[in-house]
Parts: sequence; C-alpha cells; structure tokens
Amino acid sequence: MREAVAIAWINDPGPHGQWGSPDELTLPINERGLLLADGLFETVLILDGRPRLLAEHLGRWHHSAALLGLAKPPDKATVEPLIHGAISRSGIGCGALRLNWSRGSSGRGIAIPPANAEGSSNAEGSSRAHRFWLQLNPHEPNFDPVRVIVSPTERRCATSVLSQCKTFAYGPSIQARRQAQAAGADDALLPGGSGELSCGTTTNLMVRSGPGSGSDWITPPLSSGCLPGIMRQRALILGIAQEQSIDETALMGSSGALLINSLGCRAISHLGPTALAIAPDTEALWWSLL
Repeated sequence: MREAVAIAWINDPGPHGQWGSPDELTLPINERGLLLADGLFETVLILDGRPRLLAEHLGRWHHSAALLGLAKPPDKATVEPLIHGAISRSGIGCGALRLNWSRGSSGRGIAIPPANAEGSSNAEGSSRAHRFWLQLNPHEPNFDPVRVIVSPTERRCATSVLSQCKTFAYGPSIQARRQAQAAGADDALLPGGSGELSCGTTTNLMVRSGPGSGSDWITPPLSSGCLPGIMRQRALILGIAQEQSIDETALMGSSGALLINSLGCRAISHLGPTALAIAPDTEALWWSLL
C-alpha cells in the first residue's frame, strides 16, 4: 500500500486548474484571502474514501457567500469530482479536506473591485475573479479528552455577520489557543458578548445538563456568537440537543461537556484546574451525527 500524502488543487493557472503538493502550489501576493482574510472555507471529513455531510457543508458555504457578498462558490457537480481526484491522487482514505473560496486578487486597500463583487453586471466575470482551491491531509477523528480555560480577552461577536460564517479570519481563536497553552491547557472557550460561553476555538460546545441522555444535551444559541457548526446543527435536527445559554456555573455543574466539529469530538476533562464529569458516550454521539 502506497503512503498517503497531502494533495492540493487550485483553479488557476490554466483552464483545468493545477494539482500539486500544498508546499508547492502558490497564491499571488495580492490575493485578498491572504491580505484581508476575505474568504470562506469548509472542512469536510473524508472517511472510508468518501466525503461525509458534503451537502450540509456546501449549503453553509453558499449561504455564507451570499451573506458576505461573495460570488457563488462551486457547486457539488464541480467539487465532487475534484474531491475524488484528491482522494485518488493522495491515497488518503481518512482525512481532512479544506475547501477555500476567496474574493480573489485586487489592488491595495479594502475596496472591492466591481469584477469581484457578487451581483455585478457580469455574473460570470464575477465568479471568475474569485479563487477556489482545496487541500486534503491525512486525519483520524480525535476523541481524546481536552483541558480548557475561558479566554480572558477573546470574544465572539453575535451581532457581526462574520460570526455566522466560517471565514479565513481566525486571529482571535489563535490568540485564545495561545492563552490556553500558556496556562497548561489544550484549548480555550470563547465567551459571547454577554459573558455566556459560546464555543471553542475551532469547535462547538455541548453540555449535558442532566444524568439522562438524548435531549439532555444543550448547546449555546447562535445569539451567543457561536458558529453554526455542521455537527451542532445535526444534533439539533435529530433532537439530540437543544439550544440554551451556558455559563461557567452550568458547565461546572454539568454531567459532561464536549467540544465537537466535523473532525472529532473531545470530552472536556478540566475547566482550569477543576475536574469535570466525563460523559461516557461522547464518541458514540459523534458517530450518530454522521
């Protein structure tokens, strides 16, 4: 069996795009995604050689693009063959696929050139001005327990449209993760604007409010500023969780809490120095959402 290696594809140069190593492919230095974080991405789990919950990820991608005034990202008919091409070329059967969509290149400053604006008079030209690239890396779902702190400085802003979208701008999460590591923890929880807990740096928060199962799980509402995560939404649709504000007191008194996203589900073992109850079925919960 050949070794699995990371692979990437970008929609230029050339009419059919270009395949290569993530270390080899490049972006122009006037790319708005690099300069201004002016773009969106989705992280899709590849399991047993196929993408999981792809329709849900593409739906959020398209909805977010409309909110931010980006042209429509590629649809399933465009994306799916590229995903299978990446799996075939890389030999990755279990991995993390990142789909990227930016407003493309432009001149200095934040002004959006007409050709890069969604809804411009030339819709096809608008889409061509944007840039699409993907990257596939080996990844195994992570279920290891995690120690957390509450970030003393970083917050989620519920009133910002950016909080509703998975954008390139992860500066606050990076700083919160640095704070966690400096405190001897693995990750940080980000409060919302009113001080209630919102989410982890790259995950949604779920807390078990009672000793039972199923709907005893609660998760912060979108009004906390949390990202509308795909696995969070699945838990709500399936009736496994319901929305409810969560503060530190509720977390400390819970019968289990976890951080969840498309790539794994990690039980929270400690908040600062305080040990928390560990729910026994967090891994099974995550698998039930796929």
